[in-house]
Amino acid sequence: MGKNTWLTFALMTVVAWGVYGVFLKIGHENMHDKQGLGLFKAFLFVGIAYFLTAVLAPLVILVSRGADWSMPPMGMAWSLIAGIVGAIGAFCVLLAYRAGGAPPVVMSIVFAGAPIVNAIVAVAVQPPQGGLSTVKPQFLLGLVCAALGGFLVTKYRPADPPKAKPATESHAPASAATDSK
Repeated sequence: MGKNTWLTFALMTVVAWGVYGVFLKIGHENMHDKQGLGLFKAFLFVGIAYFLTAVLAPLVILVSRGADWSMPPMGMAWSLIAGIVGAIGAFCVLLAYRAGGAPPVVMSIVFAGAPIVNAIVAVAVQPPQGGLSTVKPQFLLGLVCAALGGFLVTKYRPADPPKAKPATESHAPASAATDSK
């Protein structure tokens, strides 16, 4: 693999997660569920997609590469926790939509806020060499800029498209009905 292959994969993730929220909202809306359970149906298909992508694909890779199948309990536990936290996040995106959040707002908050949380937790869990006192002010400025960026994108986003009006039955005027006879 090349020197910057990691960057290619990171940018692919940006694109995938960047369209995720919009596609999820479209899926939720297209469930057309009269009981208001469309978001749960959409999330079911997210789970099926995760199964196909995150269970079957790694199994094929592990089997094809002759994996030894030793998995330390701490590695399994933290990986499971990561998956649960990720699934909770995906579910909360749907709940935000159901509560009236629009994809540009919800996802801007998520994608501006998540890096801030990630940076803070990463520094807390794995402090830099020399301790927290070695954190540069530019790091803190970056956190502020991320928050400000999320705020600005949310506050000044383009207007939502007009909502489609529900289809109503068309009734011809009584005079039109009698005129055709």
